[in-house]
Amino acid sequence: MRLMLWPGLTALLLAVCGCAGYHLGPTNGQPASARSVQINPFQNQTIEPRLADAVSHALRKQIQQDGTFKLNTRNDGDIIVSGTIVSYDRHAVSFRPRDALSPLDLRVTMRAHVTARERISGKVLFERDVSGHSEVRSGSDLISAERQALPLVAERLAINATALLVDGTW
Repeated sequence: MRLMLWPGLTALLLAVCGCAGYHLGPTNGQPASARSVQINPFQNQTIEPRLADAVSHALRKQIQQDGTFKLNTRNDGDIIVSGTIVSYDRHAVSFRPRDALSPLDLRVTMRAHVTARERISGKVLFERDVSGHSEVRSGSDLISAERQALPLVAERLAINATALLVDGTW
C-alpha cells in the first residue's frame, strides 16, 4: 500500500512545484479591466496606403483579447495610446531559381513610434518605437501576397505594443 502512495505524492509535488511561478490574471498588479485604454488613429508617414487603419484595428483587437484593460471607444479612456507609422520595408529573403532579381520570399517589417499617456495627468507612460514583421511567399503575384501579409504585420506590431502597455514597469 505504501509503495502505491509514493508515485501519487511525487506527481502531486511535481505539479505544485511546476506552477510555483505562474501568475493568473493581469501581470501589472491591477485587477482586470480596472483602467480603460483609448486607441487614437495612427498617423501614416509612409507612402504605403491603409497601414494606419490596419494597425489601429489590430491594436484594439489585442487590447480586447488581453483583458488587462478595458477598450474605451468614447474618447474618455484612462490611458490614451497614439502613434505614427514611420517605416514599412520589404526585404528579399530568398530569390527564384534561375532569376536573381525576382524575390521568392519577402520579410515585411513595419515600425511605429507609439506613445501612451494618462488622460488626467498627461504623464507619458511610455514612448517607444515598436515593430512587427512577417514573412511572405510572393508566388506569382507579389502585390496580393503583400496585401495578405499586412494584417499579420500589423498584428505582430500590436502584440508588441500591447505587451509594453500591459507588462510595462511604469
